[in-house]
Amino acid sequence: MTGESFFAHHSHDEAEQAAPASQEEQRPGTIPADLIPYLEEADRVDEEDFDNESADSEPDERDLALEALALNSMLLGPDPSILAELEGDYSQWGEDWEEELAERRAEDAHREALTDAAHSARMEARVEEIYQEIIVRVPEHQVQPTLDRVKETLDILGDPQNSYPSVHITGTNGKTSTTRMIDALLAASGVRTGRFTSPHLVDVRERITIEQESISAEEFVRTWDDIAPYIEMVDRAHAETDGTRLSFFEVFTVMAFAAFADHPVDAAVVEVGMGGRWDATNVIDAGVSVIMPIAIDHEKWLGSTIREIAEEKAGIIKPGQIVIVARQEDEALRVIEERAASVDAIVRLEGRDFEVLDRQLGVGGQMITVRTPAAVYEDVFVPLFGSYQANNAAAAIAAFEAFMGGRALDARLVEAGMLAATSPGRLQVVRHSPTIIVDAAHNPAGAHTLGESISEAFDFERIVGVYSGMGDKDIEGVLGEVEPYLDSLVITQMPGVRAKPAEEIAEIARDVFGEDRVEVHEDILEAIAAAVNLGEAGDESAPATGVVVFGSVLLAGEVLRLMGIRP
Repeated sequence: MTGESFFAHHSHDEAEQAAPASQEEQRPGTIPADLIPYLEEADRVDEEDFDNESADSEPDERDLALEALALNSMLLGPDPSILAELEGDYSQWGEDWEEELAERRAEDAHREALTDAAHSARMEARVEEIYQEIIVRVPEHQVQPTLDRVKETLDILGDPQNSYPSVHITGTNGKTSTTRMIDALLAASGVRTGRFTSPHLVDVRERITIEQESISAEEFVRTWDDIAPYIEMVDRAHAETDGTRLSFFEVFTVMAFAAFADHPVDAAVVEVGMGGRWDATNVIDAGVSVIMPIAIDHEKWLGSTIREIAEEKAGIIKPGQIVIVARQEDEALRVIEERAASVDAIVRLEGRDFEVLDRQLGVGGQMITVRTPAAVYEDVFVPLFGSYQANNAAAAIAAFEAFMGGRALDARLVEAGMLAATSPGRLQVVRHSPTIIVDAAHNPAGAHTLGESISEAFDFERIVGVYSGMGDKDIEGVLGEVEPYLDSLVITQMPGVRAKPAEEIAEIARDVFGEDRVEVHEDILEAIAAAVNLGEAGDESAPATGVVVFGSVLLAGEVLRLMGIRP
């Protein structure tokens, strides 16, 4: 059968003669012999149809109708000028085609910009609406001794906080800067991070960052829409039992954890809001925790002694984790070590296990050398001022090293991460000639550090302070710490119901500074202008004058907003 068609040609008679043979038992997988003639005929007809096709075939009614439609309707095709633009041929537009092309593109860009702006405005308006819905809840500074509401909400959501490893940071001073440094170090190593900090300076979306950027308005709205029904569910359940509902900070904590899981991130860097043990963020089981220096603050909610406050903050220590501990007062350190020992956590203590070996001031920051349990990292540039930022950097590097498995790190990653570190509202220069600095120092320990840092990092001949504070803060203690560093002080009024009235602050300030060194200007911008005038008054040589605005994160944020500076 070699060379023959699968269906061999036989005469009709031959087929009839062969018919008896077809009645024999058919081999499996073969075609019955009596069907072969019909199959051959079908094959022949198909071939003839193909061969006989020609251009002069008579069109049917359907073909004629389609032709008429093509000739007499929109199917004629696109505008030739549009087609020319798509093909890159603009000659049909005439001699002024370049100008026309530019105009068209400008119009398209303008329409697109207007569309984008309208969308952004709608999203930002929705963010503000959501913020106003949340802010009426129990405020974040009122710590409630329970994690039940947060745990229940996250449980309904499938515990998103467990879908990525975390670093957990607490302390009285330095925790926000350290949180941002750890975030920058992880990002430099290629880790996709989520960061949760509080409070915000200008925009509430700053609290939740994904890959070093504030959560977008679209993602903020989408996250809220996703979790709102479940928050309402938990609110209803607790309204019937204990009469409570999720607080402002609890809601944002849930939002952050959900947003991180949805992105998704590889790791989360989470700053405690207040305290630690009962803080909403303490539902995470972090592999690494960080405890920055503990000092007296928030006495109403955390306690009036170092030991009491340390007990609250040490509550973030979990079984088996590594705890990076900054330099502490002896009483605070004892509490931390007791807690760590009780849950078999490993303590890495500043001064014993890690430390700043060397620090040199430079343009725009400082150069440091840091020793950690695994290595010595030399000549790491930190683009921030103050010895405290060098210590924060050492803690951040130690935490980064622990998170990455405790081995020595590529020095280039450490350098790149620290170079990218920022700390808005912390010794931040917002204006030059004269130099205006914004700092969130709000307690005596922070104020002491602020005074020392300004004296060290800036060569001012005269320094004027602008101050406002919360009613529950140790205002006399704060002013007493900065008084040796300031020539004059201007008291102002920051917004918010917790803000202490300017005149009441001024009474305290006059006791500390003296009557002739204190002025009051309730408007913040007027207060800054008055401070500039005080610094430069009466001296034609215009000495190097510095103006430092301090006293609260809220005040720092308001100054940035008024000056049009985004963190």
